[in-house]
Amino acid sequence: MEEKPRRRGPAERVAQLFGLPADAVAGMPRLELVGDGQLRVERHRGILAYDPAEIHIGAGRLTIRVRGTGLELRAMTRQELTVTGRIVSVELE
Repeated sequence: MEEKPRRRGPAERVAQLFGLPADAVAGMPRLELVGDGQLRVERHRGILAYDPAEIHIGAGRLTIRVRGTGLELRAMTRQELTVTGRIVSVELE
C-alpha cells in the first residue's frame, strides 16, 4: 500500500516560509543530551515531578521523563533547564 505524503501544519508552513526551524515555531522543546551526564531542555513548561532517580518535565503536549541516578536540577530559567547526574533514559510521552 502506498503511503500518502504527510500534510504540513500551519506552523511548519510558516517556518518554511521564513526559513525558521519548525520546532521553534511550533513551540516544541529542544533537547540536548551531552553524554550520559547532562540534559539541556529549551522551551520547557516546568518540572512536574522530581526525584534523584526520575524527573518529569512539562513540554506542552509532551512530558519528558528523565531516568537515572543522582539526578539534579542544576539550573532553570523560564526558557531553559539543565539536568545532571547519570542519565540512563530520556522518554517522550
